[in-house]
Amino acid sequence: MSQPVLLHDLLAPHISSDKIAIINGDRRITYREMGDLVARYAGALVAEGLERRDRVAIFLPRGIEESVAIFAVSRASGVFVPVNPLLRGQQISHIVSDCGARFVITSKVSGDMIAECLADIDDVTVLFVEDICEANPLTVPSHNIGEDLAAILYTSGSTGKPKGVMLSHRNLLAGTRIVRTYLGITGEDRILSILPFSFDYGLNQLLTSVEQAATIVILTFRFGDDITRALRDHQITGLAGVPTVWAILTKTSPLLSKTELPHLRYITNSGGSVPTSTVTALRKLLPQTQVFLMYGLTEAFRSTFLPPEELDRRPTSIGKAIPECEVFIVTPSGQRAAPGEPGILVHRGPTVSLGYWNRPEDTAKVLKPHPFHDAEIGGEIVCYSGDLAVQDDEGFFSFIGRNDAMIKSSGYRISPSEVEEAVMATGHFRQVAVIGLPDELAGQKVHALAVAGGDDVDVTTVLRSVAASLASYMVPRVIEVVDELPVTPNGKIDYQRLVKERVAS
Repeated sequence: MSQPVLLHDLLAPHISSDKIAIINGDRRITYREMGDLVARYAGALVAEGLERRDRVAIFLPRGIEESVAIFAVSRASGVFVPVNPLLRGQQISHIVSDCGARFVITSKVSGDMIAECLADIDDVTVLFVEDICEANPLTVPSHNIGEDLAAILYTSGSTGKPKGVMLSHRNLLAGTRIVRTYLGITGEDRILSILPFSFDYGLNQLLTSVEQAATIVILTFRFGDDITRALRDHQITGLAGVPTVWAILTKTSPLLSKTELPHLRYITNSGGSVPTSTVTALRKLLPQTQVFLMYGLTEAFRSTFLPPEELDRRPTSIGKAIPECEVFIVTPSGQRAAPGEPGILVHRGPTVSLGYWNRPEDTAKVLKPHPFHDAEIGGEIVCYSGDLAVQDDEGFFSFIGRNDAMIKSSGYRISPSEVEEAVMATGHFRQVAVIGLPDELAGQKVHALAVAGGDDVDVTTVLRSVAASLASYMVPRVIEVVDELPVTPNGKIDYQRLVKERVAS
């Protein structure tokens, strides 16, 4: 069997198999059926005029259709741009406009909303999955190579609107191969998917499952017991989550303590650190399950993981570099950090992304020449995470904190300025500052401080208005009305002081 070069090559060896590929509620699809649909979706895109490297935004609920669309865009030589279905109008418009998408794949249920989002954007063709599943299958091969752009995943930074992280086919295949290796994923696995495919962590579950011809079970849950039932009923062997998921399972899922899950081989965490008390509770509730604590960022995918056997010795560590990659720490002076010396965590390897779409200046801040390679023999590009970490004498890393103001809540990266803009747009405030405060369930919660612009403000009404323009995970838990916001000597809002005061109170 030839090695995969393009994303859709992961599916190719299995398209004659009648094994179940995806379970989504009461629906099931085999690898044979998935291969047929991928060819039909790809055929519809090419028939509508898709050309090599055209961007295709995918706005669909996480499920069979979104999974098929991801592989179909690759098959048609396009670039897929998954849009989180929790996003609202302006956010969807920003992504479609920013990446210059020529096509949007959606469902007729979302047709009116998408039409409204695209009202001010020219030259975008909307394709409905209800129609394209009947198109003629594409038969010609893709013209892309592994170095070509495969996907753009939008992620928020500390300032401004979300930026699109560019991932090549080789990036995605490397991430698939690496994670499958250290988790030992095989075709016998049944993977429970609860994370969005617009999140690199969630997308990787789909890709590793398809690569190995495993079965992925897609679940949208409301309560912790929903997850527990799915784990039990589908005999799930692997589950990936963010800290919020583990808090929900250990604190609000009474069924978990009463349910035996002998098939659950492993669980993995990324998207933020898990409190030691939560890890302890998980291990007590799931004594036969391996717990993998991981660290990563979209710009370099996954950087480290802690082997389960090290949990007792290093409960707060993020582990060592993933296979095929190197991770090291650079001090503020640009030197390689000694053990115990904090600095910025830097990632080197095949999962380092291509940078940010149409943002060369932002890209240059994150992707830089290797600081310790001899320039005369040619260096290479590495990824500066912006996260502070420290390494011990045995080479294990520990996360210290973010080196910027970005908020990380429930596994999502949230730009404070984007939330501030939405709160200010209500017209009730003169000044707004948004910060992240510690939260047991979400890791951080979004907290807004605002200076009123006039008469008394009905904060409840304001929050409703903000909720209409932002995804639910971005809406502040509280809008705290204050007389003034503290500033630094340079006249900027003193965010660090705001956080310290509220954490201390």
